[in-house]
Amino acid sequence: MGQPLSDPPLEKKPERRLDSWKEIAAYLNRDVTTVQRWEKREAMPIHRHLHDKRGSVYALTGELDAWVRSRRFPADETEPAPAAPSTPPNLPPAPAPRIWFAVGALLCLGLAVAAWLSFRHRPSAAALPRIRSIAVLPLRNISQDPGQEYLADGITDALIGRLSEIHDLRVTSHTSVMRFRNPQQSVPEIARALGVDAVVEGSVLREGSRIRVTAQLIRAATDEHFWSITYDRELRDVLSLESDLAQLIAAKVEVTATGQERQRLAASRPVEPEIYESYLKGQFALSQGNGRAEIDQSIRYFEDAIDKDGTFAPAYLGAAAAWSALGTVFMGVAPQQTRPQVIALARQALALDPDLIGAHVLLANVLQEEWQWAAAESEYKRALDLNPNDAPANAGYAFWLSCQGRLDESVTWIRRARALDPTGVSGDQVAHIYFMAHRFDEAIRESNSVLAIEPNNGFSLMNLGFSLIANNQPADAIPVLEKAVALSGGSPAATGVLIRAYAHAGRRDDALKLLEKLKQRRKSGYIPAAAFVNAYLGLGDTEQAFYWLDQAYREQSNILQFLKTHPFFDPIRSDPRFADLVRRVGLG
Repeated sequence: MGQPLSDPPLEKKPERRLDSWKEIAAYLNRDVTTVQRWEKREAMPIHRHLHDKRGSVYALTGELDAWVRSRRFPADETEPAPAAPSTPPNLPPAPAPRIWFAVGALLCLGLAVAAWLSFRHRPSAAALPRIRSIAVLPLRNISQDPGQEYLADGITDALIGRLSEIHDLRVTSHTSVMRFRNPQQSVPEIARALGVDAVVEGSVLREGSRIRVTAQLIRAATDEHFWSITYDRELRDVLSLESDLAQLIAAKVEVTATGQERQRLAASRPVEPEIYESYLKGQFALSQGNGRAEIDQSIRYFEDAIDKDGTFAPAYLGAAAAWSALGTVFMGVAPQQTRPQVIALARQALALDPDLIGAHVLLANVLQEEWQWAAAESEYKRALDLNPNDAPANAGYAFWLSCQGRLDESVTWIRRARALDPTGVSGDQVAHIYFMAHRFDEAIRESNSVLAIEPNNGFSLMNLGFSLIANNQPADAIPVLEKAVALSGGSPAATGVLIRAYAHAGRRDDALKLLEKLKQRRKSGYIPAAAFVNAYLGLGDTEQAFYWLDQAYREQSNILQFLKTHPFFDPIRSDPRFADLVRRVGLG
């Protein structure tokens, strides 16, 4: 377990140690009451030594300086200088000592009564509600180098991942907490927004091969900082640090963990700093957006980590996630290039760590795309067995149910996924499930909710275009899809849907011109067959639509997993060729 700091300071310049509240207050030019309030309410870095008979506090000037730079003092926190005492003329004689004694006794009695009343009405620990949900806010990077942000993000993500494995505790996802990286709200306000009982906040300071992590637990309802700790370790021991911290947090919030869960929390191993840094940089690059450049960069980082240590399971999982992102229809990369990579990397990750939930979900996603329905269901259920509260596993199973035509169940599961992680489970995912269930108004509302915050989200624009066309609003879909095509650099998937919108809106000439451009592009590069399927179905050319459906079957196109429920296939469902196709993909 980590102990209060005793190792040399991490700052390059000499760092002074302040050994009392009085010294800390003098250094910050404030009074003791103010700095104690800052420590409680604003995570000012204060450390504690526990001795046999008493405890003592201390602070390091370098950490205080970094903390001060990270905040702006409100004007009303400038402490007024005490007024100089003066003696007005003609004062009455001073009271006799006996009177002072009586006044003092009454004052003490009043303070005692007030303290007793305060204690009487203060809720005991047993009276406070049990903590069943928690959010780990992004740890602040207080290093001098802003480029160390990836390290703070990585440790935040690792804590979330470890705590998420406890069935008895609901943990907000990394995606959801990232919007509170530089919060303007108070902790109770953030907790209400995330729907959690407690919050973890803290900081990361890195210098060379050393790392210092400070964390504290805050009860949401009362804004009570009821526990804090600081670790100071070598970077190679960061996995052990994350394990110790997760175990302590679990103990402090008094959740019930099974023996297997405790074993997972305690699992750790040394990792060389350069390996862990490559892994974290890969995670950071992948989280920056879904552009091709960021995904390619993340793959290079993950591969570098794997090259340096072929037994580091998280690097395989990270690489699998990156290849999976590259294989979406919006990226336009052939499934034959991405899926074998995802399967191989996910299986290697599971060979090294069979309980990696994310690897089970990624593997299930690809098996579903390849129509291995039973195997995909098995992987989803294994992920849910490991953690029923894992939002991606719940969302993935919702998609599997949708493909099977079990639409009411799929809606129930996607709603459960969203309840578990209101931000991490995107409106795009929910909109897609509603679209497949032919609940177009709800799908449109979900897509619009995303676009209200992210107006240039290409996936959301394309989803909205799908739903508007299906809802007999093709004219409204056209500007939406034109924007999606422009933002994506001419995504073939978005282009195919735009052709359909033109055709349904009576702009057949525009549809044919755009289709011709798509054909020309196919001569010099890969264009998914699904783009032509959507285009020809929109134009009402059934023969060409079936030709391209056959091509989609040959390339195991993503669109074919939704044959049973996709609204765009409704006009051809009675055709015997369509029934045969449904049978061939294992859904008949």
